[in-house]
Amino acid sequence: GHGMPNPANRFHSWVYRARPDVNCIIHTHPTHVAALSMLEVPLEVSHMDLCPLYEDCAFLEAWPGVPVGNEEGEIISAALGDKRAILLSHHGQLSTGASIEEACVIAQLIERAAKLQLLAMAAGTIKPILPELGREAHDWISKPKRHGAAFNYYARQNLKRHADCLN
Repeated sequence: GHGMPNPANRFHSWVYRARPDVNCIIHTHPTHVAALSMLEVPLEVSHMDLCPLYEDCAFLEAWPGVPVGNEEGEIISAALGDKRAILLSHHGQLSTGASIEEACVIAQLIERAAKLQLLAMAAGTIKPILPELGREAHDWISKPKRHGAAFNYYARQNLKRHADCLN
């Protein structure tokens, strides 16, 4: 086309360089993630359905500003480390995957996790799950077949609501 790529996407190249296992990045600023990011608190994974994020979601507390330069790429890719997702304070989220399906499912999960965390925080103190159970659920749920099935479910739901999107 004739457009110009968003220069803020530059920091994605740093993640791809640092992580040869990553074939897809989803970077968004969804409502609940954005709200949680404004509180400068990390994501708390304390529900079974969210366990693909258990010990797999990094947190960048200090906002480096608009991510258009190399410094932001270095900061964000270093903060992500070997995790599949990161909550970026005052910004949004970045999810990664070996496949498009995995990255999309992780992106959906982080928004759901942020929503549930905000709801739980409004009602009281979040009780953590046992680490060994969180890790077991992470490994049991985080399989390519399960990511594919969840992705297909989301696709079917969206096609029902927006049947004209393929025209």
